[in-house]
Amino acid sequence: MFSVVGHAKISHLVIISRRLRHYYSNMDCTELLPPASVRGMTVLQRAEFQKRVQIPRLRVPESQVQRVIPLLKKMLLKMEHLQPVRAVPNAREILLHPLPVKNWESLPVKELEEQHVTAANFCHDELELSYENWSANEILKSVLPADEEGLTSFSRIGHIVHLNLRDHLLPYKQLIGEVLRDKLPNCRTVVNKAASIDNTYRNFQLELICGDAEYQVETKENGVPFEFDFSKVYWNPRLSTEHERIVKLLQTGDVLYDVFAGVGPFSVPAAKKRCQVLANDLNPVSYHWLQHNAKRNKCLAHIQMFNKDGREFIRKELRDDLLQRWKSPPANSYNIHITMNLPALAVEFLDAFRDLYADEELPKVLNYPVVHVYSFAKGEDTKTLVQQLVERNLGASLDDALLEGISFVRNVAPNKDMYRVSFRLNRELLTTPKQATRKRPCSAEEDALAEAAAAATKVKCI
Repeated sequence: MFSVVGHAKISHLVIISRRLRHYYSNMDCTELLPPASVRGMTVLQRAEFQKRVQIPRLRVPESQVQRVIPLLKKMLLKMEHLQPVRAVPNAREILLHPLPVKNWESLPVKELEEQHVTAANFCHDELELSYENWSANEILKSVLPADEEGLTSFSRIGHIVHLNLRDHLLPYKQLIGEVLRDKLPNCRTVVNKAASIDNTYRNFQLELICGDAEYQVETKENGVPFEFDFSKVYWNPRLSTEHERIVKLLQTGDVLYDVFAGVGPFSVPAAKKRCQVLANDLNPVSYHWLQHNAKRNKCLAHIQMFNKDGREFIRKELRDDLLQRWKSPPANSYNIHITMNLPALAVEFLDAFRDLYADEELPKVLNYPVVHVYSFAKGEDTKTLVQQLVERNLGASLDDALLEGISFVRNVAPNKDMYRVSFRLNRELLTTPKQATRKRPCSAEEDALAEAAAAATKVKCI
């Protein structure tokens, strides 16, 4: 009975110590680095990471452990699969980090002596480390070329880890995949982007580098569950903050037209908020999972879904539904938003809003929709380029229509950024052909710049 209780106390202490932050980096300590011989390894050999090191430690009676641990919490040795507090005969041994602890005097001596712990309790002893004791980041930093940029980031989608490896890391791709699968909880599949998004349906071309070829995933974004086949649809977890930002703008009863809806990261959360949603996507697989996710989240009563080209959706479904809402009071009691998240091409669909209606069929007073269009821009002044792209494709200046200005979303590549441009449509835009109105004529020089910017946005999507 006593031994069980004692073990429970030690387990509790171990849990506490693991929750504490790492005050000292293991990679800054020579003793705790993986063996230098693993540098440049391209085929993972886990046994090569075995290493014996001298580690400072403190042995204290069981009765003193609860009072001693708080005095040493910043100095505990924390490594993967390593308990910093372990049982030894008639005592407990506390493993300490060799960076701050060189000798007995490195410890809070006065406080320890008040607990009847003295220099006689302190020693250095050998500890065997292995592949299991280092994190994925520590392993990869030790293996990959020191003079090149390492693996800086990756995406996690359910059980899949998605990489975008630069050329100098391709010789190590198999090793990288195995390390990530070993070290990341619930990771079963590691893929690398084999090509950019250059097809009609925007899905990644993937190369399986480790694990099971199972691409149907379940994931959550901002608390909303989604399910889809990652190999056949577009999903980027780096956009979760942007999805949340737009959904937070919506209130119950608002209207959302999602022109390029994908599997529903805008549409499904909006429908869950009881907004009225019309969601569209050209990819039949995305459309299937959009329907599935709407059903799974029990919001079918608030969403209509379509499998059409974006331009056709704007000119037909969006046009008819919007006109019907404007003619059905109370027409001004809700806000209307249009999302166009196809950053490589979305601006090219903006002219679909021009001449959408005849002037005489519109009521006199309207709550005009806010358009949120996403675009890439590549160059020195990407923000200016994005505005020029939107204006050129819309056929009008945004000076009077911009709401939040032009919002930076994320950096995609060196000198290539993604932006959201939010502007309000107006009567003139909706009733006048694009060629008839240009509030701010462009010079030949501006035309050339805009054409170059438009070409830049057609680079392959990251």
